[in-house]
Amino acid sequence: MGIQRIESVTYSIDDLGECVRFFEDFGLFLVERTDEHAVFETLTGQTLHLDTDPSPLLPPPVEDGPTLREVVWGVDTQRELDRLVAAVARDHPVRSGADGVHHTVDRSGFGVGLTLARPKKAAVDPRRANTLGSVNRWNEALEPLTRAFPLRMCHVALNIAKEGKDEAVAFYTGLLGFRPTDVVAPMGVFMQAPGDDDQHTMLLCHRPDRVSMNHIAYEVPGFDDVIEGGNYMIEKGWREARKLGRHTVGSNVFRFLHAPCGGRVEYAADMDRVDDTYETRVHQETPPHHIWALRTNRDQDAPAS
Repeated sequence: MGIQRIESVTYSIDDLGECVRFFEDFGLFLVERTDEHAVFETLTGQTLHLDTDPSPLLPPPVEDGPTLREVVWGVDTQRELDRLVAAVARDHPVRSGADGVHHTVDRSGFGVGLTLARPKKAAVDPRRANTLGSVNRWNEALEPLTRAFPLRMCHVALNIAKEGKDEAVAFYTGLLGFRPTDVVAPMGVFMQAPGDDDQHTMLLCHRPDRVSMNHIAYEVPGFDDVIEGGNYMIEKGWREARKLGRHTVGSNVFRFLHAPCGGRVEYAADMDRVDDTYETRVHQETPPHHIWALRTNRDQDAPAS
């Protein structure tokens, strides 16, 4: 089938201690740390690498400051991996590491890796909800979750330049087998990996007309995890980047946070799942960013009596 998921991501950073503290609070699991490097893991075995002295196999950074340097994609079989590496190598230099990752660079300058997927099974236990006619929780009061522990990295969003945007998309669709699910002419292209059923695994966004890191989304079991995870991060002193809401494209509930590694991270839950019968939607105008976003008037001055 081909690419199944994000296998790992690597950032070049300035402050290792600050980044480690962020991702520990965010709910990832620290599996390795040196003076220059740290590795975190999701519950399904994907890895996040934080480097103050990045590998020479990585391309130059696409922007100043901390930023994403590479996304490694996990492929289901050795045969498919060999096929994809050969396809990329026809037009792009490929360097192979001792760890089984084949490294190249996309049209925008982001590092792209290909390797065998090594998923771990994770126990998923969303909170059971009650409503009239559909009772799923008897004689059981809910307890606070307190914080979130992401199941997986579910999608990556990268900012690209408008010039050459079609070629940038074609690198992923033509060489790596991604398919467009929503094409938003003024903004960007949402794409699904061949082995994923999320409505999108990747977004290339040309609206800002610059190459930079946008965000990586992490799936959590449910709505409460998005809320309580975000609350926990704010309590720990981290800064929210966007109000709680539910996206239009993908329909997932979201909460964004500024990350010291560059760009943002997102808690995400309840994204649309689509199969091969889903037809690409083309939008000549950009749809609303969200179906709803949190609103409140509690912070406004009370009206005079």
